[in-house]
Amino acid sequence: MSAFVLVEVTIQDASLYEEYKKLTPASVEAYGGKFVIRGNPVQVMEGVWNYDRLVLLEFPNKEIALEWYNSEEYQIARKIREKASSANFFIVG
Repeated sequence: MSAFVLVEVTIQDASLYEEYKKLTPASVEAYGGKFVIRGNPVQVMEGVWNYDRLVLLEFPNKEIALEWYNSEEYQIARKIREKASSANFFIVG
């Protein structure tokens, strides 16, 4: 069963966040993941949206999604993301 990683991002340093965006795709693909949504505009129908960016990744299953999140490859990118932005990060599945 597929698992999804949902990330709500508020960007503080756009230039540094661009570096994160360059590193992440290779790590996602290495674990069989793919981008479903990558920063598309969000149209709020109900409730409130207070973020700059929404990302949705799909992985083959939850175990692989967790392997990716904890992987050495992603940890390098993650450190950059944490310096450039704040985020809510969820794994569902």
